[in-house]
Formats: sequence, C-alpha cells, structure tokens
Amino acid sequence: MKKRSTLISIVTVLIMSLVITACGNPSDSKKETQQLGTNAGENATELSFWTFVDLHGKHLDKMLGLWNQQNPEKQIKLNVTVMPYDDMHNKLLLAVTSGKGAPDIADIELGQFPKFMEGDNVPLESLNDVFAPYKDVVVPSRVQIYSKDDQVYGFDYHVGATLAFYNTEILEQAGVDYKTIKTWEDYKQAGIKVYEKTGKYLGTADTSATWQQSLLLAQQNSDFTDENGNPKVNSPEMIKALEMLVDLQKNNVIHTIPGGQPDTEEAKGEYNKGNYASALMPEWYMSRFVNEMKDLKGKYAIAPLPVFKEGDPRSVGLGGTGTVVTKNGKNVQLAKEFVAFAKLSKEATTEIWNTLGFDPINMDVWKDESVTKNPDNEYVQYFKTNAFDTLNEIKDEIKAIKSVKASPTISNIFNTVTLNAIFEDGQDVKEALDEAQAAIEQELK
Repeated sequence: MKKRSTLISIVTVLIMSLVITACGNPSDSKKETQQLGTNAGENATELSFWTFVDLHGKHLDKMLGLWNQQNPEKQIKLNVTVMPYDDMHNKLLLAVTSGKGAPDIADIELGQFPKFMEGDNVPLESLNDVFAPYKDVVVPSRVQIYSKDDQVYGFDYHVGATLAFYNTEILEQAGVDYKTIKTWEDYKQAGIKVYEKTGKYLGTADTSATWQQSLLLAQQNSDFTDENGNPKVNSPEMIKALEMLVDLQKNNVIHTIPGGQPDTEEAKGEYNKGNYASALMPEWYMSRFVNEMKDLKGKYAIAPLPVFKEGDPRSVGLGGTGTVVTKNGKNVQLAKEFVAFAKLSKEATTEIWNTLGFDPINMDVWKDESVTKNPDNEYVQYFKTNAFDTLNEIKDEIKAIKSVKASPTISNIFNTVTLNAIFEDGQDVKEALDEAQAAIEQELK
C-alpha cells in the first residue's frame, strides 16, 4: 500500500485542480489587490475581500455598484485581493484561527470548507440573520453544505445541479428519443442502440473524477461518508452504483474517455468529434459547451438524470465556493448584509446567470422568463431546450453530498487508484472498494 500512498500524494495537487476549476478559473498569478466602489462617498466603510477566482471579484464589483446606489447611508469601498488557490486558503486559515490579518469577507472553496469548521469555535460569522429573508427562495441543499449545528456560514455562487446533456443529432441517427430516458435501464437500452447504429458511446466511464459516484449515491440517499464523517466507500449503495456502471461499460453504453472525465481538454475534444452522445454533469458544464465546444451549438438538449427507479431524486448539487464573513472584521454586520445582497438577491443571482451561466441559488430567478428565456442570452441560444425547464422540474429533488475532512482523501484514492482499477483493469467492484476503504482509513490515521 505504500506505493499507492506515494502515488496518491504526488497527484493530490492535480486532482484538486480538477475540482477547483469546476466553478471558474482560479488565479495562478501573484497576489493582486484592487479597490472597488469608486461611486462610494467619502464616508463609505472600507472592507476587504479575498478570493482565488478573478471573476468572483468582478461579480462583487458589479454588486457593489448596485449596493452603493441602493444604500446611500451604508456605502462600501471594497479592497479585493486575488491570490492563487493554495496561497489564499492557507493564509486565510492562519489568519482566522490566529485572529490576526483576516479579511472582512472571503471565498472558501467547498473542498476546503471543512478545515474552517473544525472544533467548537468556528472562526466565521453566522449568516443566519441575513439569510432569513431569502430562506424560502434559496435551494436548501446549497446552504446545508456550508452549515454546522444549524448555523449558516457561507453562500454559494451556484447550485451546480447535475443534469443530462444529450446530443440529439447522434441519438436521432440511432432512433432514440432522449425524452424517453427515465431510468438507468432506459439509458442502457438507448446506449446499446446508439452503439449498434452509430459506433458511438452514449456516455463516459469516468476515471479521474467522482461526479458519477456522487450522483448515483445521492439517488440512493447515501454518501461517501457516514453521519460522523467517517468513510464508507464500500457501502452497498456504492457497490450497486459501480456495478451498474460496469454493466453499462460491458454493453458498450459508456466507455473511458481521454482525460478521465468530461471536464478536461482531451474529453471536450472527443465530444467535439461526436464520439460521445451524452454528458451527465453539473449545470455549470453549460459554459464549457458555449465557450469550448462551439461546433455543437444547436445539437444538445438538457433533461433530468436517469434514476434507478422512477421517484428517486434526479439531481445533486456539485462543486461550489462559499463566500464568508470573518469574525474579526471591521464592520461585521455591514459585511454580512452586503454578502447576502451580493450572493442571494434576485439582482445578484440574475447577474450570475447572465454573465457566468451558473444556475442561481435564488429560485425566484428560475421563474422569471424575461431572464431565463431571454433570446439574447448565449446559453439560451446554444441549447435545443431551456435549462430552466429542467431545473424547475427537479427543483425539489436536488440533493447534496457532504464535504468533510475525509473528502479530499476519498477523492484522491478514487481518482488515482480505484476508478482506474475498475474501469481500465477490470478489477472486481467489491474488491476494489474494500481496498479503497482500507487505503482511506490508513491515510486518515
């Protein structure tokens, strides 16, 4: 097991980079600070914000302009500092735990969030009071993942609801109507037809990301860990999920893909060539189609995920970054009010959809057809169907996978050893999962 442990350690940075880029491009440059809020008066309160994604800073800049217009007595000037991912999270953790040098506001990527939740004294401000006005319109699971002991500590930029993206051109060649795919058995029969008629694969067998395991566990109301955060990757639910995927692989419904999963440069090249006819990915993958697979415009439709049996939940929110307020800021209440406005208000979440293509966590936006069906929106133009038709259909079915202390270790072992052993080497599923469980427990000692 030592050789595998060494491999896992070496590739940790690579795996984390796949997770980080899910929601945007992290900064790989040196620390950069810029003051925003030039429309603020001389009595404006100066606050600081740390992030690792330049676009996040630009979003808060737009929201700051609106805030200052609407709140002339509570205007803000915001010093935004963009740092590389590891640098920012390491400095932030040190600052909030020592009580020295922390910003007023910060972004924390979901995979890093458990580090800030350890112990009895969370060094972040509870956001319950500013969350209360939005409680009935926000997707609940996207708040739960940034909560502890009934206290909310972060607000996300998106839901990341997992959807099915189907290449209708390929499916039509095989005589398959994507709208008839309701269950995994339907998906299997459709994939068999697609392969027989076109030689194409319906989907992917991912070896470098756990998107598929996440959605299949969520459909069974299960998780990678138990209620105490301990790994349980050889559970009956995980075995059922992976045995089903292996069956799909054996029937040429899914196949491994260059790059190991759909959100890689190599995989997007395969999609562009038409070698795969579906992607089961979070909503933010829409931006990958629009920006990196332009030749597929007008070919893809969006639908709910297949499930084991009808009635199972058809989505799970994946990826994410929570914006937080630290306890040792200059004006904590003002910072909290601004963060709620910039991340949860209808104005803010509309802007997030329009500019980033992310599914907003405020579901009031989902019902506003002037926004969701705007013919000038590039995300509306690209797809054959409207994403919000599917999102509204599944809005009460979007589950969450916990991010806990063990999560990075679980991802590393799955993405470097377990999934390759199963899908590339043909190892027995239960045997591979038992080995994974043992390796994870050893790493966590």
